[in-house]
Amino acid sequence: MSAREAALAWLAQDPDPDTRAELEGLLDDPEALADRFGAKLEFGTAGLRGELGAGPNRMNRVTVMRAAAGLAAVLGPGKHVVIGYDARHKSDVFARDTAAVLAGAGLRASLLPEPLPTPVLAFAVRHLGADAGVTVTASHNPPRDNGYKVYWGDGSQIVPPVDGWISAAIDAVGPVDALPLGEGDVLDGAIVEAYLAAVTELPLGQARDLRVAYTPLHGVGHGTLVSAFRGAGFEEPATVEEQRRPDPDFPTVAFPNPEEPGAMDLALALATKVGADLVLANDPDADRCAVGVPLGGGAYRMLTGDEVGALLGEHVITHTRGDRLVATTIVSSTLLGKIAQARGVRYTETLTGFKWIMRAGEGLVYGYEEALGYSVGGEHGLPVHDKDGIGAALTVAGIAAEAKAAGRTLLDLLDEQARRYGLHATSQLSFRVADLSLIADAMARLRARPPESLGGMAVESWDDLSEGAGGLPPTDGLRYRLAGGARVVVRPSGTEPKLKCYLEVVIPVTGEVAEARATAGEDLDALKADLRSVLGL
Repeated sequence: MSAREAALAWLAQDPDPDTRAELEGLLDDPEALADRFGAKLEFGTAGLRGELGAGPNRMNRVTVMRAAAGLAAVLGPGKHVVIGYDARHKSDVFARDTAAVLAGAGLRASLLPEPLPTPVLAFAVRHLGADAGVTVTASHNPPRDNGYKVYWGDGSQIVPPVDGWISAAIDAVGPVDALPLGEGDVLDGAIVEAYLAAVTELPLGQARDLRVAYTPLHGVGHGTLVSAFRGAGFEEPATVEEQRRPDPDFPTVAFPNPEEPGAMDLALALATKVGADLVLANDPDADRCAVGVPLGGGAYRMLTGDEVGALLGEHVITHTRGDRLVATTIVSSTLLGKIAQARGVRYTETLTGFKWIMRAGEGLVYGYEEALGYSVGGEHGLPVHDKDGIGAALTVAGIAAEAKAAGRTLLDLLDEQARRYGLHATSQLSFRVADLSLIADAMARLRARPPESLGGMAVESWDDLSEGAGGLPPTDGLRYRLAGGARVVVRPSGTEPKLKCYLEVVIPVTGEVAEARATAGEDLDALKADLRSVLGL
């Protein structure tokens, strides 16, 4: 079937007037049709994610209905699925389509009552005893994207072989205009109240004197975060007004990701204006949390995900008991492992992604990844089996308030960790490409000619992660262990056209922590320079 014939067949089943109009305008554009119909969005362990538009290589109502039908076929009639969604373009439509297809296939489909943070959906799956969950979100991707993420009955994201089962079932779905449709139910606000009750029971300490500046980055985090802070007894954060309301066009930022340059400018300006003790941000679906701290004189610094991860990890270990496990990923700092060892707590590393962290093992009370994702537990375990930007923000506020009451800051706590365990400094080097073959070529060159040194440090050993190093499932990546405890991991991004390099250096602190930080900065700069040369990107 030619691309044009495929487009005509698509038009015949597409229920969306927007994508039908788009496609009708492209019928005489072979290049555009080839882009939309020459490939398809693949259903993987992150579900689906891609640009909005017509055709199988885009996110649209047909693609979503096919995904829902595939999920229904795997689960079978009588099962219960909870559906959440953010405030991106078409998210509410895709959520209702999912409910209609699932209900038509004989399943119970329950929609969350409004656009809500992804962690509320992950919580709801377990709280309601559902068999699966779906959330419609593209997290921190650009405005033109949307996505479809599937959770299993344990409240965590799916992993193989479940993704393969669903993908095969999607391939067997016929035209969506022939699918029987039903009607889902809409949950009330009680599910949000249950989530808030769970996160406000996290170990937050007793101190509450804290001034916070916050931004939801045009996403859905504001209402839930403010309710959580009020419920826990904190003062309501000062919020960046220009970014408070959900807006799928994200007009004030180039990328709606707190890690991207410029994304935090308005929040930092607000923090200076109000004299904030702490700066917090969520990404658009509020599963990530960014943290900034005052330096004095109206200046602020954003903490890295690894710095926040270490603070939260030690806090959870301190406030829980028994046989516990903490986990992070192979690209995150190794500091959490040293904290766990010193405190007699089990520790493990997983592949990147919370779908793997949440399957780290029994007794898991804390997991984090360096990309600002944290799942914080307490005496009652983990309330959310996925990253939770609301619970993390609340817990960081508790740590900061306790520190303030003792005349200290989060920076003081980080310096104390550096003195105890050595300074673990991390950074990231990313290469965004238009041609994905450049990434494949760079990885092939590294495999063919492994570097003998990086940043002036000898490469003591290296692992090809595609071979399942250390008992981990195979993944496309390379890990280098360098002299002095330094480490480099190189891997293609799973959600963006990027090659990512994760760097860590470990500097013993024998004098001032500031001196160790300066040395670490020089070492990281040297690593970056060598990697740019080796990768040729």
